[in-house]
Amino acid sequence: MIKRVDVRYLKDPESCGLKDPVFIEGLPGIGHVGKLVADHLVNELGAEKVVEIYSHHFPPQVMVLEDGTIRIPKNEIYAWKSNGTSPDLLILVGDFQSISNEGHFELVNAYIEIAKRFGVKRIYTLGGYGVGRLVEEPYVVGASNSKEIVEEMGKFGVKFEPGEPGGGIIGAAGLLLGVAGLEKIEAVCLMGVTSGYMVDPKSAKAVLEILSKILGLKVSVEALEKRAKEMEKIIAQIKEMQELAVQQWKSDEDLRYFR
Repeated sequence: MIKRVDVRYLKDPESCGLKDPVFIEGLPGIGHVGKLVADHLVNELGAEKVVEIYSHHFPPQVMVLEDGTIRIPKNEIYAWKSNGTSPDLLILVGDFQSISNEGHFELVNAYIEIAKRFGVKRIYTLGGYGVGRLVEEPYVVGASNSKEIVEEMGKFGVKFEPGEPGGGIIGAAGLLLGVAGLEKIEAVCLMGVTSGYMVDPKSAKAVLEILSKILGLKVSVEALEKRAKEMEKIIAQIKEMQELAVQQWKSDEDLRYFR
């Protein structure tokens, strides 16, 4: 049976051998920016799954796999042991965020408890910052629960714009900052600027590059670059369709003038 928030450890934190790991959250959100980055890190680093999280707060459905079988929605945490040039990592990925306000709090509390069990001292949450228009050159904006981190991140090119995002940061990416602060854990959210209309691998690449610099990670961005180029082709087609629609509208207006 599944509990309201059902945390299942596949491996005891003590046996993972991680030292002061950094916790990275990359769940589905605006432009799927955070999810793209986190999934990419798991794949490129070959991280090991150590925790599964099931919950009543996920949508009431099952996922149908390619072979016709199903699985229950879940979020997962992967562990990666560094070779010493960068910190050890815990990476939170998954299918969904909560479908209810109450669920967001319960799930974030669970994520924080997991982080504490592993001895996490810092959390990076990843997401997209939707601006409602196509973005040619994505950049990364940030928010943190520590003034010291704001100064630190600024050195890596993260922009901290007064009062932005204007509507706050909704979901795990934002709530984790607040709850982590209550638990005396440093946390920062890195958001790739994106239109918010579609999956945005180009924005994800911008976030990944800055995160890699911050953590001293050496990971290939080739897969994200490939997806970004594919998305650029789609965006170019959308722009072309928009221009044709405008031209057609102008043409129709000109014809009305002679009636």
